[in-house]
Amino acid sequence: MRIDIKAYLDHNGLTIYRVAKESGYGYTTLHKSFNKQQTNATSINLRDLDALAQTMHKQMWQILQELEDSYLIDDDKHV
Repeated sequence: MRIDIKAYLDHNGLTIYRVAKESGYGYTTLHKSFNKQQTNATSINLRDLDALAQTMHKQMWQILQELEDSYLIDDDKHV
């Protein structure tokens, strides 16, 4: 399973630049993280959740819940 972070950003009218600017994290760091190939061991990290939470003015658990509820991609499903 992977998190479709790009869909989350699009749905919330966010860009990596805006998240970096409003959270104080570096653009390059977030860009690499949001565009990396995800595995079961590295789907999203606390820095990413913190950056999104700061930008959205929410708690990290709220962001994680939104991601889990609506933005998980099941790699095992075959179409």
